[in-house]
Amino acid sequence: MSERIATVASRVGLHARPAAIFAEAAGEYENLEITIRAEGEDTEEGMDASSVLSLMSLGAAHGDKVVLAADGDGAEEALEHLASIIETDLDAE
Repeated sequence: MSERIATVASRVGLHARPAAIFAEAAGEYENLEITIRAEGEDTEEGMDASSVLSLMSLGAAHGDKVVLAADGDGAEEALEHLASIIETDLDAE
């Protein structure tokens, strides 16, 4: 299992628009099960990263650290791409 820690850059956290953008990108990796959880939570707490509702229920605010996890071919590249989305202030675009 590959993991990557990312810091939420969007001023509103992973809510509404940033969550939708991230969930859509995570959903493009159909061959991988990608999860997201707050840093410090157990692996079992990971939620479906392609679900807007899961992302919003995570409650990740600006500056919070989240852990992305995936297993399978291309997991490292997928996590790097998804981390770059989280680490971009999507509200500034």
